[in-house]
Amino acid sequence: MSEVIVERYADTDALVDAAARRFVAAVVSAQRERGSASVVLTGGGTGIGLLKAVRKDPGDIDWSAIDIYWGDDRFVPYEDSERNELQARDALLDHVPVDESRVFPMAPSDGAFDDNPAVAAAAYAQLVPDEFDIHLLGMGGEGHVNSLFPHTDAVRETSATVVAVTDSPKPPPVRVTLTLPAVQRAKEVWLVVSGANKAEAVAAAIGGASSDDIPSAGARGKNATVWLLDEAAASELPQA
Repeated sequence: MSEVIVERYADTDALVDAAARRFVAAVVSAQRERGSASVVLTGGGTGIGLLKAVRKDPGDIDWSAIDIYWGDDRFVPYEDSERNELQARDALLDHVPVDESRVFPMAPSDGAFDDNPAVAAAAYAQLVPDEFDIHLLGMGGEGHVNSLFPHTDAVRETSATVVAVTDSPKPPPVRVTLTLPAVQRAKEVWLVVSGANKAEAVAAAIGGASSDDIPSAGARGKNATVWLLDEAAASELPQA
């Protein structure tokens, strides 16, 4: 059974710095053990902040030996600043010597799939490996992760690893996302969450809520599920 680890930090800056150090150490460890690492990136303030922190202190990461995926992205034109890929490139990937053949972004709406998110999702599913080392996740106030929102077909998916979302309650409405079955392929799932508005959903997810109600409750790693929280996000958890 997956181990659940909860770590608390004083504020968002401390959280992001600690998560970045943990990320560097985990990637380096995987590379030393097997020669390469595979990670899934996330967007949002904490997710992009983590990448910026890694850029400042990347440690001994071998950027030629890492496979990089995304948990979701907005199905908008490539140059749209809201795309998680562009934000990740600006924060980190354009500033380190990654092997572009090992970087796997989701297709934009003006890409190869004729503005068809279902085809883009099916194509991305062909790239998803059997296992990731780390799947990074942020979380919304209602508990969504990736583009898996409460009480939607996407969060209820039990077999497909990637699906199109055409009615996201958070704009833009059209997205491509990894599903919970794909998230659960990761050895470790890390949920990096800050803010008091997330506290109720954090407590519900850790407490065993239904993933239909609180999607983050279904985000579990094979070996470990790691909640990295600032004190505001952890404020409704029992005190240790």
